[in-house]
Parts: sequence; C-alpha cells; structure tokens
Amino acid sequence: MGEQGEQPAAGAGAEAGLARFLTLEDRVELLRLMVTTRAIEERGLSLYKQGKVSGSFYDGRGQEATAVGATFALGPDDPVCPLIRDLGAHLVKGTPPAAILAHYLGRAGGVGRGRDGNVHLGDATRGVVGMVSMLPDMMVVAVGMAWAFKLRGEQRCALSLFGDGATSVGDWHEAMNLAGLWQVPAIFVLEQNGYAYSTPSSRQFVVDPLERAKVYGIAAASVDGNDAEAVFEVTRQARERALAGGGPTLIAAQTMRMHGHGAHDDASYVPPELFAQWAARDPLERQRERLRALGVDVAAIDAEVRAQVDLATDEALAMAEPPPARPLEDVFCEGEPRVVGRGAAPWSGFAGT
Repeated sequence: MGEQGEQPAAGAGAEAGLARFLTLEDRVELLRLMVTTRAIEERGLSLYKQGKVSGSFYDGRGQEATAVGATFALGPDDPVCPLIRDLGAHLVKGTPPAAILAHYLGRAGGVGRGRDGNVHLGDATRGVVGMVSMLPDMMVVAVGMAWAFKLRGEQRCALSLFGDGATSVGDWHEAMNLAGLWQVPAIFVLEQNGYAYSTPSSRQFVVDPLERAKVYGIAAASVDGNDAEAVFEVTRQARERALAGGGPTLIAAQTMRMHGHGAHDDASYVPPELFAQWAARDPLERQRERLRALGVDVAAIDAEVRAQVDLATDEALAMAEPPPARPLEDVFCEGEPRVVGRGAAPWSGFAGT
C-alpha cells in the first residue's frame, strides 16, 4: 500500500510484452505525455495561486504514469472516464493543452466553453466522458457503456479510473457487482495511493480491493503505477481479455499522490519519509532513464514540451470570457455525439461562438 511504501508488483508478463507491443516512438510518446501532464498542472497551479482559477486546484503529481499508461492501451473507440488526477487521459485522447488551460481559466475557448469549472472537463467527441468528482460515480457510467457495447456486439471496452476512497462507497460495490454479473468489457483502474483524502487505507478497509474483485467474479491484477510501460501492458492484456468475452478486470496501480488532496491541502498527515521514498521512484524520471539508455535526448523532449505549454498558456489567457447571455448552450446534449479517439481532428478553439 502507498502509506507503507511497499514495492508494488510489476504485473505478470509485463516486461516480456513491452518489447513486442511498444515501439521506440511509443515509449518516447509516453514520456512526452507525462511531461506535458506535469507541465500543464504546474502551470494550472501557478494560475490558481495568481487568483485566475476559481475554486481549488487538484493535480496528479507523481501519478502521471497511471492515467497515461492505461489510456494509451485503449483503442480509438474505447471511452475513458477519468477523475481529477487523470489529466494524462485527456492528453492521450487528443485534448490540446490550450483547451485544457482555457478550461481552467473558464474561457470560452476551453473544453467546457466556460460552463464548468476547474478540473471538471470531458470531450465526448474524443471519447473522454465529462467527469463528476463523486468518487466512483464515473465507474457506474463505465459499466453502463460497457454493457451497451456487449449488447450491441461492438468490439469496444470502457475504462474508469478512481482512487482508494472510492472503494468504500456503495456505488463502487454496485458497479463491481453488475460488471461481474454481466461480464461486461470494462477495465477498472484503481490509483492505489494509500489515502482517501487524509484517511490511510489501513483505517479505511480490511479486505484489499484486489481480493474483493475476485469475490465479485472480476479478474484482478496489481501493477507498479509509477511505470507507464508496465501500466500500459497490464491494461492492454485486460482490454484483450475484455474484447474476447472474458469480462472486466480491476487493476490496482500502486502509486503515490505527491501533493495534498488539492491546493488547499498541505498533506501534513503524510509522513515525510513516505514522500521521500516515492520521490525516488518518480514516474517521469523512470521513463527518462529508459530512453537515455536507448540514446534518446530526453532533455530536448522536456524543453520542447515546456515551450509548447508556455505557448498554450499565452493562447488560453488571450481567449475571451464566455458570453453571459448564452449560459445554457452546450450544457445539454443534442443528438448523439460521434466518438473518436487519438485520431480526432485538430482542435481549433471555440472562442467567439
């Protein structure tokens, strides 16, 4: 568990499968996506401290490999249900940095066109379900979509991400029960960082979620959540199994939330030595080390991403505020959205609409 600083499992067959299913270009892209995730969230936190982002601000520093690696394993028509620490899922699906930053700022050119705040965002045209922050509620949505795919005979699966606290809520158990009963093509990724807000997992449950999954008739696997390639491989296997009719899988990604629950939380309840242990296992640095060994200029990747985020920030700040007279536009779905994935058309912004 994250609170104990234990070494997580790597996932059966993960290393053997990586060389087969990930090209060097893929491995570079995994690093680029994680670096972009961190850079955007650092900029978002800075804007929040400047008073330009309403509410609080929630980031996933230290957990970037989980959302990026898992979503990278999906097909273009597979939807993902991310939560507040899963910005990488949006990036994998093609949401541009400028659109995300504009959303933080509540601008008309943001993902939500200024009609939703902070980290609540989603783009149905890219297969990213707009999130709510009520713990496992998005998991229930994923089960519903997966059931629809099964009824229609579609070769698609749905992925949902959530944290430790979600596993103590009734919706989690209901979703697990129905997923196991119907054997739907769903993948549940638990970002097992050892805390539900400030409550350590040891004071939250006795039976580990992996064991509970088996009771519901759901396959379960543990993976090093700070290893993007290992997360990719265990998710790829779960997807392959789901599409073959093998039902859902719960993946427990062992990771650590390196900041507090939100910008308002100093995380004083976390032992300093625990932060030190996990800082030494930073997911970005792990991927950098792999790529350095392969002769990749990782410093150039870092510099390129930082420059892109700087430009995206300037673009977002220059966008207009949403028109006050049109608050209900784009709030309700009209018709059925076309779900696409990483191949979506380039985003051109919504300013002025």
